[in-house]
Amino acid sequence: MTRNTPSRFGSLDTSTSLAAILGDALDDEYKAEATYAAVIERFGPVRPFINIVEAERRHADALLGQCARLGLVPIPNRWAGKVAAPETLQDACRDAIAAEVENIALYDKLLPNVTDVQAREVLERLQAASRDRHLPAFMRCLDRHRG
Repeated sequence: MTRNTPSRFGSLDTSTSLAAILGDALDDEYKAEATYAAVIERFGPVRPFINIVEAERRHADALLGQCARLGLVPIPNRWAGKVAAPETLQDACRDAIAAEVENIALYDKLLPNVTDVQAREVLERLQAASRDRHLPAFMRCLDRHRG
């Protein structure tokens, strides 16, 4: 298991199809879930990881629902069990902040290319959760665990 893992699935270019957009978003949600699960495995049921790992599962489920609605075959989860937790909880919080910032930026890149109303609403809702709930929770986590 390594912390340096492959880049996201998909191309992220401006001509990206909805299938690729949903694939990119799903891959990022899978990665977050695996990362936060690794932290829980290493450090126990620590907050906010125990709450947010469940949110990431719900996010993946929402994207899987869009794939099903559109008749798309979803990408497989290539992250489960393949992400190692950082050495310290402080580093885990710091890494989670970076992951949520990257997630928000990913949605900023993807959303302008989404014309399907239902898919757009799901992606906007997932981005808002990262921006408004996950990121602040991990910032508080870092404040609590600063050495």
